[in-house]
Amino acid sequence: MTAANFIYLGVFLCALLAVTPLLGRWLAAVLRGDTPVWLRWLQPIERGIYRLGGVQENTDMTWRSYAVALIIFNLLGGAAVLALQLAQAHLPLNPQQFAAVPLGVAVNTAVSFLTNTNWQAYSGEASLSYLTQMAGLGVQNFLSAATGLAVMAALARGLSRKSARGLGNFWADLVRSTLYVLVPLSFVFAIVLVAQGVVMSFSPYSTATTLAGTEQVIPLGPAASQIAIKQLGTNGGGFFGLNSAHPFENPTPLSNFLQILAILALPAGCVHAYGLLVGAKRHAWVVYGVMFAFFITALSLALWSEYGSPGAATLAMEGKETRFGVTPSILWSTATTVASNGSVNAMHSSLSPLAGGLALFNMLLGEIIFGGIGSGLYGMVMVIVLTVFLAGLMVGRTPEYLGKKIESFEVRMAALAVLLPCIAVLIGCAVSFASASASAAVGNAGPHALSEILYAWGSMTNNNGSAFGSLTATGEVYTWGGSVAMLLGRFGVIIPVLALAGRLASKKTVPISSGTFPTDGGLFALLLAGVIILVAALTYFPSLALGPVLEHLLMTAGRTF
Repeated sequence: MTAANFIYLGVFLCALLAVTPLLGRWLAAVLRGDTPVWLRWLQPIERGIYRLGGVQENTDMTWRSYAVALIIFNLLGGAAVLALQLAQAHLPLNPQQFAAVPLGVAVNTAVSFLTNTNWQAYSGEASLSYLTQMAGLGVQNFLSAATGLAVMAALARGLSRKSARGLGNFWADLVRSTLYVLVPLSFVFAIVLVAQGVVMSFSPYSTATTLAGTEQVIPLGPAASQIAIKQLGTNGGGFFGLNSAHPFENPTPLSNFLQILAILALPAGCVHAYGLLVGAKRHAWVVYGVMFAFFITALSLALWSEYGSPGAATLAMEGKETRFGVTPSILWSTATTVASNGSVNAMHSSLSPLAGGLALFNMLLGEIIFGGIGSGLYGMVMVIVLTVFLAGLMVGRTPEYLGKKIESFEVRMAALAVLLPCIAVLIGCAVSFASASASAAVGNAGPHALSEILYAWGSMTNNNGSAFGSLTATGEVYTWGGSVAMLLGRFGVIIPVLALAGRLASKKTVPISSGTFPTDGGLFALLLAGVIILVAALTYFPSLALGPVLEHLLMTAGRTF
């Protein structure tokens, strides 16, 4: 690595640290119902939405009614995306006259976008009309991200309220998150992207003549608006099949830098907002520090592997865009897999075995290192609950978290939220290897084949959406089985989180005593990090050892796959 690479990374990390409290305060204010002064002109729109939907925004919902509203709304959104794909041949804004999407791929795509996964079993410019991309995928990019913020807000209320039955109003949380955070940020960011050269057009595809005299189709479309929310909302689904490696999505080094920052900005801000919402800012910074340490460690090891692998001088650029280079590509692969984003600017299958394995490991941790917008924070809180439970066992007293006693119900819900995605990943891998068609879909042999399949199921179940790129994921096991995995990975976590929040809201606050385990110090940070590693190691160590670790050892012996 050169001095320029270290400066690049330093500027990025400083920028991330700088935007964290700014976005955190913004998010906390919106989720408390305090509209920022500069956005109060949008309040009539908010009230109009409530009237149109017949919503009483001040009505408090129990955790069950909150969960029912959330699930029904998201499933209806998925149904709308499915309908648009199946009917797009008869709808406007389809200048290329694309036919209906095959049913299996259409269902997988609808589930993918309603769960904030954005797993792409399709190539956007080759199969989806402008209307489907905008009214279907683009709208879900906003709503799935807002859903994550709503659940985070409900969890924060469960911890901060005393002897209460309600967790707030899902509809108000959804509307405010979308109207006052996601839309303004995406609007500004889309303008910046257009200035950098990202396409924004409703014209039909163009045809150009190459220097060799052949014709080449130049895909166009209203991409900039979708790219903005795909990054800010940790969605990741690209307008084009090549995702952020495509020059029309990510044309310049500056657009690349800004998009990586956008991937992590709101998830990082969610941690600060959580501290403000529950009245525990120091605890939030400790959690942020744990996340930041995992991120830096994964990034450092991935860079070391990529630059230090045999033949790195000639092979390091394999699968990467020359306009970006190695360091920005590795920074992106780390950011997109810790943040549950899933967009890619390089071929992850071409990364060195350990760099690709670290991207895989980031997802298998449960997407809690920053994670998805809102979802990363509430996923981390589930691990925190398990951590304080273990700490309570060590000192022989009932564990407490932010003044609330953690009892058997809370531990069961936290364990369910943490372990259910793990079970789905391992079962999905087993089914893939048992199925001849699914195992034949891999693009490589040996341990790399295991890494491909494990990466796919880890990505779908943990709502990331990225892929090694060498796996053909259009078969029935991956489309239909992947749809089930994505639903389990999303709602199988959200429902336990809301149930836990509802139980905590009904409890009284316990005064801090000499026996209370503090959650705002270095000892707690070390214990939390240890639990994170322990859960991942016990679950996935055999698979990782037979996949990327074995491939690395074989590569050092001169054998590649």
